[in-house]
Amino acid sequence: MDPTDPYNHSPAPLFKWDPRSPPLPPPLHPSAPRDLADVFNGYGIRYLTVIHIGELGFTPSTLLGMRDEELDDMMTTLSHLFRWELLVGERYGIKAAVRAERRRLDPASFDEGRRRFSDVPLDAISQEGLSEERVQHESGGEVITDKGKRSVTCKKKSNKKDKFKKKKKAATEVAGEGGQETDSDSESDGSGVGYGTERQREHPFIVTEPGEVARAKKNGLDYLFHLYEQCRGFLVQVQAMAKGQGDKCPTKVTNQVFRYAKKVGASYINKPKMRHYVHCYALHCLDEETSNALRREYKQRGENVGAWRLACYQPIVVISAQHNWDVDAVFNAHPRLSIWYVPTKLRQLCHLARNHASLNVVGSSTSVSSMF
Repeated sequence: MDPTDPYNHSPAPLFKWDPRSPPLPPPLHPSAPRDLADVFNGYGIRYLTVIHIGELGFTPSTLLGMRDEELDDMMTTLSHLFRWELLVGERYGIKAAVRAERRRLDPASFDEGRRRFSDVPLDAISQEGLSEERVQHESGGEVITDKGKRSVTCKKKSNKKDKFKKKKKAATEVAGEGGQETDSDSESDGSGVGYGTERQREHPFIVTEPGEVARAKKNGLDYLFHLYEQCRGFLVQVQAMAKGQGDKCPTKVTNQVFRYAKKVGASYINKPKMRHYVHCYALHCLDEETSNALRREYKQRGENVGAWRLACYQPIVVISAQHNWDVDAVFNAHPRLSIWYVPTKLRQLCHLARNHASLNVVGSSTSVSSMF
């Protein structure tokens, strides 16, 4: 220290450093989820549509955890149960509102992709000239430029596309020779519009009248019902084999029956297809006159098989009402239906119809008692 420094003998320093850091800001609390009306506000969704969604038991938290396919099922169920036709804008608005609510509650997850490469500092000098850098080929030592890499990549993609087209063409030819459709059906409603990551495929059937032979590449409804009779025959064969081997004998059409059908060459019989139309086959077995009338009506109107499939639910619900809404008993009492599982959606519709009927009975009894 310099003794001539005038600040050396000062009693106290002129500046005092505060080692304490400034207090941290309070943690940000995520916003609480709003009600359905607030979530759908501003997306062109009618108020009665929001009310019907709430009556089905859906909450904002439930909708936020659903996938696009599940939202489609919810909207289809809403239209069928309440006979409420959703507008095209409402269908897109519901999904847009759900996505916006997810971004509002958890914005970090949506910005993660944008920040993924921003956290890694890139050296501008090291990245200089990358597009013009030549890469030596591993196999023969040749030099491949940027244009060469692009051409090789394009060739690989074109080869993959050609292989896929050849496989698809071969499968189509096999299906055309055998007179049977391939396993290209899915559980879509025939709309042909994909709302999720998976591609929605149209139905392999068309609406035909009883006895009518379908033309073109698709099959008629008589052929569809014939597939269920074939499944019954395969079940009998599986039961005979199980009894001969001392194994457990299946009483219904299970995965074992579908595997056996594929093994013997009937690959056109698959689980998604048969489970998708089982209630239509049930209506054909329980009330053939109603089934035929429904087929004629939808054929004259030019409806697709998806609309006809949805219309087959209501007559079975009416039939189950005559048996105390026990649709399982209706299936088990019929010899051709007892081997099939009751669809979950059909059971839900019967349960909902029973609740509505009980509410109507309670309301009518209350009104009668009020008169006295």
